[in-house]
Amino acid sequence: MSAEEPLFRVVRGVPTAEELAALVGAIVLRSRPAVAPAPVTTSAWARSARPAGAALRAGPGGWCSAGLPR
Repeated sequence: MSAEEPLFRVVRGVPTAEELAALVGAIVLRSRPAVAPAPVTTSAWARSARPAGAALRAGPGGWCSAGLPR
């Protein structure tokens, strides 16, 4: 492929400059390798606020299990 040869061409219609820019952006985005998201980590400060080993319960009275001892 030479430097003068286009990477793609429009075969039907007359796209505007904005439509061509959107197409090029989509092609560039799809051609990049997918990057795995960084794992979510909880800070030591946030972990220190949680009772050790306490499981949170959903439902009536569940708010009590969030911070009160059993």
